[in-house]
Amino acid sequence: MAKTPQNTTLTLLIILLISIFSFLSLTTADEYYNTFPNKELGFKREKLTHLHFYFHDVVSGRNPTAVKVAEAATTNTSSTNFGYVAVLDDPLTVGPNATSKQVGRAQGIYGSASQSEVGLLMVLNYVFTEGKYNGSTLSILGHNAILSAVREMPVVGGSGRFRFARGYAEARTYMFNATTLDAVVEYNVYVSHY
Repeated sequence: MAKTPQNTTLTLLIILLISIFSFLSLTTADEYYNTFPNKELGFKREKLTHLHFYFHDVVSGRNPTAVKVAEAATTNTSSTNFGYVAVLDDPLTVGPNATSKQVGRAQGIYGSASQSEVGLLMVLNYVFTEGKYNGSTLSILGHNAILSAVREMPVVGGSGRFRFARGYAEARTYMFNATTLDAVVEYNVYVSHY
């Protein structure tokens, strides 16, 4: 049988139909999921990456990077500032100085969520803008007891090169100005990803 465009089209159509029926046979009407091997999704070997950067939280001056968006009626009388909520778009830099090379932004929300200690609920994305992780993000969701020397928050996901990410972020206050309340925080982030 000679190869003709019609034969090629027919062959491709048969392959497509077989693929569709094979896919549909993976689930029944009672199931809502499929399990795929990592290779089918294009994943290679899982790796562990260490990221190191500085987070600049500026609440003072003419161009703050974190601003209050809400507070409870009792926030100002609370010893822990309970009920305070801020939105942030903080620079992430290679070094502790504000003029150091910027590698991304920390964008999200933090709120004072403890009545017994100065503790923040952190809901944020590290949005990377430099190097091989440019355009990728890591998502953080966790408790940050800011007066502790070292704090650990979970990495709960990511995008781009950090799809299916999991891990933790370790925070250490590098500098805190008690007058302006501005802070620089050193982060070491350990993340498993494909």
